[in-house]
Amino acid sequence: MRSVEKVASLGMGMLSATLAAALFKRVWKAASGQDDAPDADDLERGWAEILVAATVQGAIFGLVKAVVHRAGAQTFRRRSAAKG
Repeated sequence: MRSVEKVASLGMGMLSATLAAALFKRVWKAASGQDDAPDADDLERGWAEILVAATVQGAIFGLVKAVVHRAGAQTFRRRSAAKG
């Protein structure tokens, strides 16, 4: 992997994390009516709520990461094909 691709991959990782966090916050607020999702160490929240929040958060982060990285890979492939 070229250094330009490494830097772009790092940037895409940061972008995907930022987008995923914002999306999860909106989804959680719409689904639960609460501003903040529960943390695993929040003893005021039950197991079910903690596990649902973690599952939804993981799914959103995985989905957003895949979308952003796939779009980046396709962009690099198209640019490489156009140059060659």
